[in-house]
Amino acid sequence: MLTRRHFIRTTTALFSAAAATPVMASTWPDTAQKAAWDAEVEAGGPNPWGLHARYLPQRVTANAGLVPGDIHVDAVARYLYHIEEGGTAMRYGVAIGRGDLYEPGTYTIKRKAEWPHWTPTRNMIEREPEVYAQYEDGMEPGPRNALGSRALYLYLGDRDTYLRIHGTPFPTSIGSRASSGCVRMVMAHINELYPRVQIGATAYLYSPVGSVSAVS
Repeated sequence: MLTRRHFIRTTTALFSAAAATPVMASTWPDTAQKAAWDAEVEAGGPNPWGLHARYLPQRVTANAGLVPGDIHVDAVARYLYHIEEGGTAMRYGVAIGRGDLYEPGTYTIKRKAEWPHWTPTRNMIEREPEVYAQYEDGMEPGPRNALGSRALYLYLGDRDTYLRIHGTPFPTSIGSRASSGCVRMVMAHINELYPRVQIGATAYLYSPVGSVSAVS
């Protein structure tokens, strides 16, 4: 199991889409609609969500030897790091899966989507029918969609894990264990991250228990 042997040196629930399968939805947003939704979720100043300052985007110093383009998720501090060229990383606050729904591991990003559709998995519906059954035929894209504005799809080999790094319509959940397994981000933050992440990048989801001695 991956532990939090750390890679970064810092310089300065409502329903959750833990899994989202592609669906044959009836509508798809056009470019103008996507732009309008982006403007809606990105408006309101630097911190309209009232997040603690440490969960706002911040450029930090990365430890040597990390691969630019990869993602590292610190499940203890609730941070996502995107490694950059030149020894830096962008750090964002996240929410992770509650209880035992969070799945540490090493994944490959094999799909990306802007304003995706979402369908809860059968396990989600069986576990919480009062929350998820109403969406068993899928949820159309938009600011209230459980995957929010952007989604990065995590695979093991060629197998879709149904785990995602995605935007959330519940930004106040950032910093908590709130999802059904996925890594949530503020929509404005994943919109910033999304174009920088390449298909084939590796995402490391670290354990929420483990050593913290390597974090300075």
